[in-house]
Amino acid sequence: MKTSRVARETAIIRPNAEIATRRQTRSFAASINAFAAGGATIKSEDDDNDSSSLSSVGSPAPLDIEDALLVGTPQKRKRGIECPATTVTTASTIESKVKTSPRKVDIKAEDGTPARIKKGRKQPAKKITNDSGEVEIHPPANWEEIYTAVQEMRKKVLAPVDTMGCESLAEDTRSPRDKRFQTLVALMLSSQTKDTTTALAIRNLQTALPPPHGFSLEGILAVPATELNNLIYAVGFHNNKTQYIKKTALILSQDFNSEIPDTIEGLMSLPGVGPKMAYLCMSAAWGRTEGIGVDVHVHRITNLWGWHKTRNPEETRACLEAWLPKEKWHEINHLLVGFGQTICLPVGRKCSECTLSTKGLCPGAVAERKKVVKKVKKEGILVEEGEERVKKEETNQVVVKAEDV
Repeated sequence: MKTSRVARETAIIRPNAEIATRRQTRSFAASINAFAAGGATIKSEDDDNDSSSLSSVGSPAPLDIEDALLVGTPQKRKRGIECPATTVTTASTIESKVKTSPRKVDIKAEDGTPARIKKGRKQPAKKITNDSGEVEIHPPANWEEIYTAVQEMRKKVLAPVDTMGCESLAEDTRSPRDKRFQTLVALMLSSQTKDTTTALAIRNLQTALPPPHGFSLEGILAVPATELNNLIYAVGFHNNKTQYIKKTALILSQDFNSEIPDTIEGLMSLPGVGPKMAYLCMSAAWGRTEGIGVDVHVHRITNLWGWHKTRNPEETRACLEAWLPKEKWHEINHLLVGFGQTICLPVGRKCSECTLSTKGLCPGAVAERKKVVKKVKKEGILVEEGEERVKKEETNQVVVKAEDV
């Protein structure tokens, strides 16, 4: 039988087409990656199909790692280029404590016996109209118990305000007028600044301002503003406070006979002096208590106790002065500032160490819970010409469980 030339050429070409390389699919690419990770044998995508026309041929021979990762002529990889990587995972467990909502947890009372944190009930001051139509302010029912407990706790722990408060920073060797001026400047520097930083700035002024005036009204008037700014650089808003102190010294020399005012109105007329500073200065410098100096600690803690619900320190001052005995107006600032620095911190309150929590007097009491955190460390390993190199390291924290302490 005669065949055409085209038919004869087709018969020659067809056997080669039958064994042509099949298209690589995702499953085959996954097999390559698996080989790179663990040295497993790479299977063709058709190995799993026993009914395939190629199943009788058998699985292909295992490929070498270079055959699996490289296509064409091998080229040297540049460092820094993203490459396929394996992942090595290690895990370690650590414990940490977090604050959560109130729970009954085992803690130790003052006598060493087991105690439990109890969340108290808010008992604010109340306005009551008497028979004659006058409005009377009744104090919180348990305020005296709370106040006494805080006094006892403050005796056991020394706070920064006890040794570096503005009342104690003036030089003992100076005249009464200079000591009052130093107290006023210390209060001006203390705004938005920790007591330790304020004490350091006052110490700089006391040692760096040259004689014969030193740290006095005349010394502040003589020192250049840039040098004064450098001396108080550590305090918050030192640029503004430099201007306030220089202007205040000038006003005192011109309008107050080089003395600080002895009235609340006069003190509040000075630049940078507000109600809190004025009442504290009157009490510390002149020895007259005409109001309560309410700072962030007094405002925060008394609201936390539920004595009132106020929006700013001035509202808090008005509420406290309406019922708190006047003999406690001076000491309450010092008492609560130290309490807020040592136990009732703005962040991370130590309720487990607070007597108010164990007695159920604080509505804001919280318990500590122990979190078991599992750290998962992942390292990507690159293979470059037979050399393993760590490409990237990543650490994740996973919360495994939380337990009451």
